[in-house]
Amino acid sequence: MASTSLVATIVCSSSSSTSRRATLPRSFCKNHHRPPLRRSSVVRCSLREQDRATENRPVSSTAVAPDEQKVEEAKKVSSHHAGGGGAGDHQEGGDGEDGEKKSRDEQQEVDWRSDEEFKKFMGNPSIEAAIKLEKKRADRKLRELDREPDGSPVAGLLRGFIKGTLEREKQRLEEAEQTFKALDLNKLKSCFGYDTFFAVDVRRFGDGGIFIGNLRKPIEEVRPRLEKKIAEAAGTEVTLWFMEERNDDVTKQVCMVQPKAEIELQLEVTRLSTPWGYLSAVALAVTTFGTIALMSGFFLKPGASFDDYVSDVLPLFGGFLSILGVSEIATRLTAARYGVKLSPSFLVPSNWTGCLGVMNNYESLLPNKKALFDIPVACTASAYLTSVVLAVSAFIADGSFNGGENALFIRPEFFYNNPLLSFVQQVIGPYADELGNVLPNAVEGVGVPVDPLAFAGLLGIVVTSLNLLPVGRLEGGRVAQALLGRRTAALLSFGTSLLLGAGAVGGSVLCLAWGLFATFIRGGEEIPAQDEITPLGSERYAWGFVLAVVCLLTLFPNGGGTYSSSFLGEPFFRGGI
Repeated sequence: MASTSLVATIVCSSSSSTSRRATLPRSFCKNHHRPPLRRSSVVRCSLREQDRATENRPVSSTAVAPDEQKVEEAKKVSSHHAGGGGAGDHQEGGDGEDGEKKSRDEQQEVDWRSDEEFKKFMGNPSIEAAIKLEKKRADRKLRELDREPDGSPVAGLLRGFIKGTLEREKQRLEEAEQTFKALDLNKLKSCFGYDTFFAVDVRRFGDGGIFIGNLRKPIEEVRPRLEKKIAEAAGTEVTLWFMEERNDDVTKQVCMVQPKAEIELQLEVTRLSTPWGYLSAVALAVTTFGTIALMSGFFLKPGASFDDYVSDVLPLFGGFLSILGVSEIATRLTAARYGVKLSPSFLVPSNWTGCLGVMNNYESLLPNKKALFDIPVACTASAYLTSVVLAVSAFIADGSFNGGENALFIRPEFFYNNPLLSFVQQVIGPYADELGNVLPNAVEGVGVPVDPLAFAGLLGIVVTSLNLLPVGRLEGGRVAQALLGRRTAALLSFGTSLLLGAGAVGGSVLCLAWGLFATFIRGGEEIPAQDEITPLGSERYAWGFVLAVVCLLTLFPNGGGTYSSSFLGEPFFRGGI
């Protein structure tokens, strides 16, 4: 994950076209930023509340608590949990005052972030309310410091340092409070109409809201008009999502509105385009180049010299880098076409296949499901095509896949029990015939000769298929999310993780390593697209089907030739026979 700076900086344009810069303390960002918005959790809560309401309720009766009422609730809760102001503060003298003050001070010692009532209040997260609670917390600590006696000069200096830090934190929170304001939903209701999105109900969510209704025109026309009208009514820029949610076989369309400054904050705290992020990307790239060079040397014939290494391994190394480079270029060009910002690319080193692919995160919102589909498909399809081109080029150059004098020797088990690779084996020639005689193209005790470029193409197909598995935020998981929706993609991700776990129990080290990586490092849903209503079209479903078939033919049932009979053993394509 990204290494965040000491403060998260948010620039919010006000209605007077002046810029205000607000900074939030790092502790606030860590504790209060919301995770990327999830359609299944965001919308379902609103729909359940709507279904529990009476059907005959007039639209005009949909009351939205104004911001003043919401702020009062925040004050009440914050005064209870953070000790900021209450009836006890206005009591006059008497012994009861000291007892009440002591009881309140004891209550203030409770960490309000673990308090159940606070959690219930913050179940509908609001940055504005959280800022007010943090201010109360800072005020409480400042009052405690003022009440402490001066024990020694050192303690006084330490207390002064802490007090200065708290005062600066409070000042930053006050500046941020001017930026993060909850939207007045009563004002925003008038922005929706028959010519854009007709809203029949609205619910508060965070500092924005969820408007339930139906779309009247294409989203390409509706979104810019609505964003402009809502921004003028709210006095701040906003971000819109158009989604669908199925509940009890009823599909409802939803427009979710959130302040743009809050969304930018969420993207900021997860951003990887930082100096540490780029440094990590370079370190992983150097490590991956080393594992590719190391892995390539395992396939040389016995007694090979350095000249043999150069002539035999460099083509494999260059072929692998070509596949990675072409897929990376295709990914970034497609992302730029949709206006999506990508993080630095992180290579995944492996001492089995040299490299297990390239990972990157989205650092801006996706405009629609087409972007969510096209970006990973551009990456995987270009990698597949480049791999096939390398293999075919080697076949044309040598007249076969055997590589002639510059051949690498692969264990024949690499091609066993796999539909795609078994077909390749018929072209290369098996290791032995039915009587056990070693065939001319194979070398007894060494393996089957394969051209370096051809083997780079075969391994490229295997590695690309691993990234096409529908797990989490792998490329396959993103494709499944775009094609099948979040709920189905989550079930498919869980099932694929179980299959990888079963392969690990059966002895596949690659299934174990890749299953852990995909589930825990690349797990979870991708951020929702701003348009999840417009359908993808039959062509993209056809592309998804073709890629799924290639992935299955490559990996099952023996993990694309990378299976090993034990955790400590080498994969089938390496070592002696």
